[in-house]
Amino acid sequence: MVLSGWPRVSETFALNELLALEAAGLLAVVVATKPGDLALVQPAVARLQAPVHVLADGSLAEQTDELVALASGRVDALHGYFAHRPASLAEAAGRRLGVPFGFSAHALDVRKVDGDELRRRATAAACVIACNPETARSLKAVGAPVTMLAHGVDTTGFAPTPLPSACAGLELLAVGRLVAKKGFPVLVEAMAKVATPVRLRIVGDGPERGALEAAIERFGVGDRVRLLGRTTHDALPSLFASVHAVVVPSVVDGAGDRDGLPNVVLEAMACGRAVVASDVAAIAQAVRPDDTGLLVPPNDPVALADALGALAARPERCGELGERARRMVEQEYELTSCTARFVQALEKAYG
Repeated sequence: MVLSGWPRVSETFALNELLALEAAGLLAVVVATKPGDLALVQPAVARLQAPVHVLADGSLAEQTDELVALASGRVDALHGYFAHRPASLAEAAGRRLGVPFGFSAHALDVRKVDGDELRRRATAAACVIACNPETARSLKAVGAPVTMLAHGVDTTGFAPTPLPSACAGLELLAVGRLVAKKGFPVLVEAMAKVATPVRLRIVGDGPERGALEAAIERFGVGDRVRLLGRTTHDALPSLFASVHAVVVPSVVDGAGDRDGLPNVVLEAMACGRAVVASDVAAIAQAVRPDDTGLLVPPNDPVALADALGALAARPERCGELGERARRMVEQEYELTSCTARFVQALEKAYG
């Protein structure tokens, strides 16, 4: 399996699928195109027993040479976990080794590849997997054959808990890297427009932290918005348990980057929490208006404030939305079932 940086605290979905492949006896070696982030590592990374090799920094040709030397005689197939550099390496090394290759695609990685190149690579691949309908549509638009397999969520680790008391107002949570596509400045502005008592905690870190701190000061919401910094995946269930609803204010950034279906959406739903989210990319696949959550237009702080205010006025609605969201996750996104489909797809393609 050829990945990008490894490990990455934000890519729990990759870790889940690697562990499933390993449990099925199908994972020979994990190769990363660059180092990940060791400052904060998911505890579950320690469960992965397969050897992990980080390629030396270099050109595609140089990294292909290293991958070929590493994989020769050890693998029956190469799978790039993202459509850009990992897939390029899997294809180039697979040809030289005489073994099949394929790749998965998630969101931004597809948009990093020229359309003609993506079509050619997908046509040559033994399998092409997309994790959400938005990404699948992007692949199909260039004529690529694609299988849509959603990432799952651990419905045991992420389990419903009673909602906290709403006497002091609605407690909200947002989780994600502090980057433009997450839309957190829009959320901060919306918080200034909500008349009823609401408090927000934002979990994550990134290059936009300074701008977000400035927005909190500019809109005068320092008393109701807190930045908590990064945390591990294992800490999220207790955070979800402490709030009434989770907000996912995603936008399309200036470079055209956007989320697919963020992990936090399904994890919050698995915990029985209402989700208020932007109607961007594949989010509507899970956040179904007035059924499993609330959808608002992206980049619209007024609409977002109205949705949050409506929940604050009727906090019992959070429980109603959360219960339906949990049932939907159990039926469509249970982790074991989703990873089993992923393993079966790769076994069929490469077996």
